Amino acid sequence: MSASNLPMVVPVKRAWNRGRIIGQKKPLQPKHVWAIRVRLEIAGAVRDLALFNLAVDSKLRGCDLVRLKVADVYAAGAIKERTSILQSKTSTPVRFEITEGTRKSLKEWICLPAMIGHSYLWPGRFHDRPHISTRQYARLLKEWVQSIGLEPSAYGTHSMRRTKVAQIYKKTGNLRAVQLLLGHTKMDSTVRYLGVDLEDALSISESVEM
Repeated sequence: MSASNLPMVVPVKRAWNRGRIIGQKKPLQPKHVWAIRVRLEIAGAVRDLALFNLAVDSKLRGCDLVRLKVADVYAAGAIKERTSILQSKTSTPVRFEITEGTRKSLKEWICLPAMIGHSYLWPGRFHDRPHISTRQYARLLKEWVQSIGLEPSAYGTHSMRRTKVAQIYKKTGNLRAVQLLLGHTKMDSTVRYLGVDLEDALSISESVEM
């Protein structure tokens, strides 16, 4: 058989999701949160610790988290206990708490000399980027989960957004509270976001005695 009659060999392009876990990203468990905090504290990563803590507390989308300004969380020489921002995706306000540990890490970060003159809470390294990007935030998250032995492809920036509300729902079963905390306009969005199914509903129902 001549070379011209041989069947054409077409190289197979590697699938973009080969070897990756796709679908909805997992929330971090409480033990994971504490493990990452301890590692960041030991490493003296002041910014990363403040960013991680606020990501858990705020339950914000990555695009909103990276755009936070110092004035959003800091006033009159102290970190606010509660604050609110306008969500970029929905243009609706959402309010969130800032716990004591997060306030402490934020105060330490904001008071560093490197933060003098910056209006954004997470300033970028380049003049044309006033704050870090969501891609940079995602890379940081990958480093955090890898540092405690987790599979990075199973977690994403939405893992941070879901971490605290997943625990709230698990402990209370209060979907309305979760909806308000996430800033969702429709309950259906909250149900899908948490992955609530019939088994969850039945478990909640079984825990209530009449």
